[in-house]
Amino acid sequence: MSNTVLLLDKQRYLGGTEISGLVPKSAGSSKSSDKKNCRKLYNRCRAKRCIEIDAETQIGAGLYFGHAYCITTNLKAVLGRKINLHKGVTIGQENRGKRKGTPVIGDNVWIGVNATIVGSTHVGSDILIAPNSYVNCDVPDHSIVFGNPCII
Repeated sequence: MSNTVLLLDKQRYLGGTEISGLVPKSAGSSKSSDKKNCRKLYNRCRAKRCIEIDAETQIGAGLYFGHAYCITTNLKAVLGRKINLHKGVTIGQENRGKRKGTPVIGDNVWIGVNATIVGSTHVGSDILIAPNSYVNCDVPDHSIVFGNPCII
């Protein structure tokens, strides 16, 4: 586990949620003790706060839970650096059609309450996804997304 990643997270979480972004951080480590600790933390977060982010999910430094309840991400989703997830966010997979797959989310993305991102969509960097939005299309950098279906 990289000390640099943990230091970046610590700076970001001053006053933030107790569980912060540590859930998946040790997934890339080859040490079995890191993976066991990560799995224990994941199980505690899932039971206590209904957060389902698998230890194998690719997540950059600075993941932040604004209101850490009922957050779900697909195992194969990719999240960049400094992602803000809020209560009720779902990042999921589509199993058929032209958008079959999971989302790739860039850096510096704020995802509002009850927003849903699905399919093999690419969400760029510096994005704001408004609460209750349904995103199933590609989003260019420096955008604001809102509505169901999404409007960029």
